[in-house]
Amino acid sequence: MKAIVDCNNFYCSCERLFQPRLENHPVVVLSNNDGCIISRSNEAKKLGVVMAGPYFQSKPLIEKHKMAVFSSNYNLYGDLSWRVMETLRMIVGKKNVEVYSVDEAFLNMDIFSVDELPAIAAEIKDTVETWTGIKVSIGAAPTKVLAKAANRLSKKYKEQYNGVLVLNDQEKIITALKQTQVEDIWGIGRQYAAKLKECWSIYDAFQLSRMSEEFGKTHLGGVVGARLIRELKGITAKEMQEELVNKKMIATTRMFGTPVKDIESIKEAVATYTSRAAEKLRRQYSAATVISVFVVANAENHTVDFRGATHGDSVTLPSATAFTNELIKSAVEIVDKLFKAGCTYKKAGVMLSGIVPDNSIQGNLFLSENKNCGRKLMDMIDNVNFSQRDDVLKFAATGTTRNWKMQQNYISNRYTTRWNELFEVC
Repeated sequence: MKAIVDCNNFYCSCERLFQPRLENHPVVVLSNNDGCIISRSNEAKKLGVVMAGPYFQSKPLIEKHKMAVFSSNYNLYGDLSWRVMETLRMIVGKKNVEVYSVDEAFLNMDIFSVDELPAIAAEIKDTVETWTGIKVSIGAAPTKVLAKAANRLSKKYKEQYNGVLVLNDQEKIITALKQTQVEDIWGIGRQYAAKLKECWSIYDAFQLSRMSEEFGKTHLGGVVGARLIRELKGITAKEMQEELVNKKMIATTRMFGTPVKDIESIKEAVATYTSRAAEKLRRQYSAATVISVFVVANAENHTVDFRGATHGDSVTLPSATAFTNELIKSAVEIVDKLFKAGCTYKKAGVMLSGIVPDNSIQGNLFLSENKNCGRKLMDMIDNVNFSQRDDVLKFAATGTTRNWKMQQNYISNRYTTRWNELFEVC
């Protein structure tokens, strides 16, 4: 049996945790640069706030109902996510937890008997909510796809299931499949859902589960479709996966707070993003052999293309490195190639790839000893910045004013990761 633990309206829940007055009050959380709505409470949903819609379009509705609005606070969300996942690891064991996203994790429930699963799932829910303050829903079933369906129903019919639904017999599975519309199946997008309805009159998960694996392979994306059909039939096709400790690619991208026209501001932004990526690289004791940079121009005609043109380039480094200064040097050289005078830019990003373990890098015999000890300097900078926060030590290339920084006009405190922003009880 597999279970999925899903944090309810996670970003909104994180904000409510330290502002109890917002319980049962409509809350929305905005994306980077306060652009779009990326999380909304159930109260905001009922009032008609559109998910992923531009903030400016929903602003009149939000102001009319006096909804609470927050900018994305990823320091807070990341820390609370870690606490939820650590709680799950303590309950069922590290090897039985697969972190699927910032607010979801699969659990291997084979360590428990099928009959005791409803009580165990309810206990897991109560423990997570008591220890972390984040409310969760749990769905359990023989496969991951069925567990996702159970989880969705546990939230949809909250009063009936109290946030926990375990499909531990065939009758419950069939009932859940019939209650799940085809567009709500994990792995079925809008286009596939429309095709299934129009061409084969398949409207729910139960009807799709009656189809053959060959049908899934032919009409639902090859092997992925065949696995989906198999999982709907209750046959495991997606096993638990071990957490990916070392990433194969590291990227840092951000929207600018205001459109940027000068090359120096873009260089500062790219240097800053490179520093962030380099920190992540060193955190996993790795080095990169390729660095890529891209910039996104403002669209000239928003009615034709609101995304804007993306321009990018990459270089292979002389040798694998995790040193911020070496990576910044290559990154700003790429900016010189990409920048076009007269253009206005709204976003930039840096990606590190060709990642290898840093203990495999050979020193240079033709450099002095102190030049080969750059890792010690980087470690010292990382330790100071981690303990003091907010880039106490930084390279001059990253700038001092940073007028291009993304807007966060409604940011809350970083209650769990900053001493000077700890929650105060009066």
